[in-house]
Amino acid sequence: MKFSVFTASTPDWTPQEAAATLAAQGWDGIEWRIVDQRPADPPGFWAGNRSTWPFTGLEERVPEIDRVTAEAGLEISGIGGYEPASEHERVLTVLRATAALGARQARVTMPATGGVTPYPQLFARTRADLEWVAQQAAELGVKALVETHQDTVTPSASAALRLLDGLDPEHVGVIHDLGNLVVEGQENHRAAFEMLGPYLAHVHVKNARWVTTGEQCADGGAQWTYEWAGLTTGQASVGRYLGELRAHGYDGWVTVEDFSTELPLAKRTAGNLAYLQTLLGETHATNS
Repeated sequence: MKFSVFTASTPDWTPQEAAATLAAQGWDGIEWRIVDQRPADPPGFWAGNRSTWPFTGLEERVPEIDRVTAEAGLEISGIGGYEPASEHERVLTVLRATAALGARQARVTMPATGGVTPYPQLFARTRADLEWVAQQAAELGVKALVETHQDTVTPSASAALRLLDGLDPEHVGVIHDLGNLVVEGQENHRAAFEMLGPYLAHVHVKNARWVTTGEQCADGGAQWTYEWAGLTTGQASVGRYLGELRAHGYDGWVTVEDFSTELPLAKRTAGNLAYLQTLLGETHATNS
């Protein structure tokens, strides 16, 4: 396996600082966040993130993105796009940039559930969009990725498989996200990997935990919410997860997006890499 960092989780650094710092720490790659975002001071994960490349003018920025990545000696593990599958021209822009960068794969976002559109209609419309996306990805020689993400049509591996089933796994695949599955969509990891089969294309690792708010719901029960946690302090076992991935035969990218804030950013990323490398050694010894 190879380890990278998604720059959604490195808001304090410019792209040059992110690439240089992660390379110096020993990471194999970087996953660039691509989105037009709101300004914010201080920078945050979702607004004002300094290591985000704007979507507007993306194709013109390809040479600069390529240069910053190459000068640091990193690979691009993927493009973290935020363009909805229904926005065909915007998705096509991301896929073209992905192909030009040699980045191989890019995320396409899924629609949220819980709105006025019934799930069956939302699912059918998204499937039609992904059929179009898969065709464009095939023509460009890249892969479009669907993430297991809470509050969307694909919160679980089973939902993602149902959405993609029958499409060419060479050009569409699934990002299996450990932290998101703590929130919604948790399934036995080995079973999830086995059911996804060739659609298991990429892995995101973060962690989360459920906490009580101290308040009560209208029905009198305790009110709970989730919060992001460090890799070692959330509810998911990262070590067990890596072990299951290795037992399944997965040998692709593991991209970390740690949204905890207890530690300073540089200490957080360096510590996460050391932890993952230790776990990888332990799972290798266990499976030897």
